[in-house]
Amino acid sequence: MSMAVVGMIAGMALGFAGYFGGFGAFLLVAALGAVGFVAGRFFEGDMDLGDFFRSRDDRRR
Repeated sequence: MSMAVVGMIAGMALGFAGYFGGFGAFLLVAALGAVGFVAGRFFEGDMDLGDFFRSRDDRRR
């Protein structure tokens, strides 16, 4: 599935949540989508758990 299709689906979900549930539902869907995105990247191996806890000055070389 291309990133354009994923973005379209996410936009449609946010639009429906905002229209039918109000701004609170919009924020809830956006936050859960972000958590799902990070979890998916973590389980695919694209992201390391240390990326969240490493300071900016501690860069890999």
